[in-house]
Parts: sequence; structure tokens; C-alpha cells
Amino acid sequence: MKEPALRKLLPEERLNQIAALVSERRAATVAELSELYDVSAATIRTDLDELERRGLVIRTHGGAVRPDRNGREWSLGARERSQVAEKGRIGAAAAELVRDGDSIALDASTTALQIARRLRDRRELTVVTSSLMVALELIDAPGVSVVMPGGVLDRDTVSLVGGLGAETLSKCRAGKGFFGVRGLTVDALTDVNSYEAELKRSLVSASREVNIVADASKWGRVALVSLVPWSAVHRVITDREAPADMVAALRAKGVEVMLV
Repeated sequence: MKEPALRKLLPEERLNQIAALVSERRAATVAELSELYDVSAATIRTDLDELERRGLVIRTHGGAVRPDRNGREWSLGARERSQVAEKGRIGAAAAELVRDGDSIALDASTTALQIARRLRDRRELTVVTSSLMVALELIDAPGVSVVMPGGVLDRDTVSLVGGLGAETLSKCRAGKGFFGVRGLTVDALTDVNSYEAELKRSLVSASREVNIVADASKWGRVALVSLVPWSAVHRVITDREAPADMVAALRAKGVEVMLV
């Protein structure tokens, strides 16, 4: 990083400069930005969360990267390239919970897609999903039946959303459901897309056992839309970088937390 700014910037000025810097350099870390702007790491993390909300950066563990120029590629492709190893381990651990003959629900998160990739050899498995990418992943898996709701295509998440899908899902039942989130705190589970969140709630309601699949970068963050209360959740599957104090607090609430 270059030398720190010569004067303290107003918050909006700092946000604009950080967005321009990440765009130019493709990536930046919290530590680098904290040194550059002479503010705390917590302030930089808040700034990056706000810039992600505006669609100007994508948060990664320890920093942020520039979104691709194509918004749809950014929304799905760039998210899929973020925290790849962690999502892979989480996906593998979640897939181990799925048995032949099960009926499960998968949302449109990139971690759910990692789960789907590990279910292709299951027999007599039914997958209820709103995700076109999950459906395509399983399209030639002979032992897997895929059930999709109707709805409107959301190009950002490559999934079907809307009231028509929620109505269809109200008639479905799944033994286990696996759901990603954009924000996870001890008090709330949150997401950024209200239309996707509506479908996700329907999938949660259809699931007897609710599993949250979220890498450590989602912990401690709050997104725009409230998803479901912790009382509806049975298990969280996450990586070993998840903050220990939050893990302990969730376990005290009676939520199982698997660290992989």
C-alpha cells in the first residue's frame, strides 16, 4: 500500500476511495486499508460491508475483491470463487448427512451447489430446490430426482423466485434442508435478496431438519433481510475460522455447530 492519507476523510469520502482502490487493484485486505486510512480494522470491515451492500465490492475473509464487470457473473461466479476451500469442506460435510432414499432441500447459495456436486452418486434421492445451477448439476445423476417450484427467474442468483414458487413449496416436504446466508450473528440470520429470502423461508418451512451452511466470512455480519429465527435451526456447518465466542454462544442456545 502507498502512504496513508494526509488528512482524516469523511466516511463517505473514505468509502469512495476504497471502492476506487479495490476496483483498480482488484483486491485489498482489511489490514492494508486500515493502515492506509489510519482507522481501525473494525471501521474498515464496516466500510467493506457497506460497499458490498452497494454492489461495489465483494467481501472475502480478511478483505474484499472487485466484482466482475458483468453483474450476473459477479453475483454467482465471483461468489463461487470466494472461500472455495472452505465451501468445499462444508459441502462435503453436509453431503455426508444425506443418505440414499432421503428427500432434501437446497437453496440457491454457492455452498448448496457444492453439496449438490457431492450427491450425484446417491440413489432414490429427491432434491427440492429453487436453484437452476443445482438442477443442472444433478440433471444427469440417474438416482436423483429434482423438484423445482415455478416462479420468476432471478438472474443474479440464477434461481426461481416469487409467490408462485412459495405456493408450490408449501406442498413439499423434505427431511433435511441446507441453506446459505449472507450474514450470521448470535441474534439473527440474514440475506441480501428479499425475493430469494421469501423462497428460502418456504424451503425452511418444508424441511424437518434445518442446516445452515456458512463459511467464517459470514459470521458477525448483518445483511438486509431477516431470514428465520435461530429457534428454527438445528445445525450450523462452518469452517474452523468461525469466531470461537460466537460458536460457543450458539451451542449454548442449543444449536449444533460442526467445524470442518
